[in-house]
Parts: sequence; structure tokens; C-alpha cells
Amino acid sequence: MPVALLAACADEDTAQERAEDQVEMAAETSAAQSGNTIVALGLTEWELLDGELRSTDGRELADVAAIRRDTEGSVNRLLVEIEDSNPDRYVEVPIEGLTVQRQGDDIDLVTSMTADDLMALPEVALSEMPAAPTPAAT
Repeated sequence: MPVALLAACADEDTAQERAEDQVEMAAETSAAQSGNTIVALGLTEWELLDGELRSTDGRELADVAAIRRDTEGSVNRLLVEIEDSNPDRYVEVPIEGLTVQRQGDDIDLVTSMTADDLMALPEVALSEMPAAPTPAAT
């Protein structure tokens, strides 16, 4: 029985890893298509994907996993992986209210949200996540 349980957990981990890989590939493809176009907060998609979500006191809260768009193609939220969550927990954070802080090549997206606020957001099941709309043609 323990072997079957381990196999089920391994299958679940593999499915989660596949879903994470698909999200990452889709995010990178979208960023490549968007190129140097500024999409939100004065940043390109690549810069947003490189950013870390931090609290106002500088604490790292999450890594940006993907850009999410509304039906018109405008960036309105970020899919983030909450720091130190186990298993990995993904939530969507509205772009509204975020500020950009640059330190050299590092880009931080600063929020007034706390770690507890992020944990209270509805979890996004990557395997059930719809495909993100592609950038609007310019």
C-alpha cells in the first residue's frame, strides 16, 4: 500500500511540474512575442517576469510566474508563486497598486499586501488555468 501511495504522490508531483513548465513556456513565448513593448507599470513582459513581488519593508513575497491579461489584451494581474510555499502555491495579484523599484538590474514590484494577504487569495490550479490571451497587436 505505501508504494501505491508514493506512486500517486509522484504522479501528482509530475503533473504539477508539467503544469508549471507549461505556464513558464507560455509566459516566455508571450514575452518573446511582446518584445520591447511596454505592457504595464512602465515595464516589458520580460521585465515583469524577472520581477519579484516584495512587501513595502523589502521582504520577498513571491516570484512572478506569468502575466495575465483581460479580454482586451491589457495586463491586469500577475500570476505569482508565493515564496516558500510547499507545495508551490500560485495566486493572481492585481497589477493595480503595485509600484516598481529598480536596484541596478533588479526589478522589484512592491505591494502593500502582506504574506498573509497573499495566502488568503484564491489559489490558482495551474492544471485548470485557461490559456492566457496573447498580447494585442500593435
